[in-house]
Amino acid sequence: MPTIFTHAVAALALGPSVQRAVRPLRLWALGAACAVVPDLDVLAFRLGIPYEHPLGHRGFSHSLVFAAILAAVVVAVFFRRSAHRAALGAYFFAATASHGLLDMLTDGGHGVALLAPFSNDRLFFLWRPIEVSPIGIDGFVSARGLEVLASEVLWVWGPALAVAAFLLAVRRRAPETV
Repeated sequence: MPTIFTHAVAALALGPSVQRAVRPLRLWALGAACAVVPDLDVLAFRLGIPYEHPLGHRGFSHSLVFAAILAAVVVAVFFRRSAHRAALGAYFFAATASHGLLDMLTDGGHGVALLAPFSNDRLFFLWRPIEVSPIGIDGFVSARGLEVLASEVLWVWGPALAVAAFLLAVRRRAPETV
């Protein structure tokens, strides 16, 4: 898995697509949270749930169905009166779904149950350039943690910056609808 910082960066890069719809700080905070929430499944280890279980690490919480459910809940709770619920739902879905997709680009772990609950098959992309992050603070604050962060800056942060710049440019030319 990439670090929580990188998951948040990916979600923030998509923010300019809907920023006009809400106050930016609220959008950034909820988007980053949606991108990080799937990794709360590491608590499954403490509950004795094995990695391969549908509720294990990189299981249901990394799926597209989970991304849709979380997006719907966030919009219903925080934006129920917004005229831009569909755009916000799409953004929070993309922010959450980006987590599993980024994990599928890492060089470690057992894959991602992207299609759960319909399939617990663990998937990876054929090309996996991102170094997998160690789980826990100790592994992250180490030489290995710095290697992982360097890999993420190259393969995620740079492209995320390009996506954000593109979306900002498009938004500047678009009419004031979203």
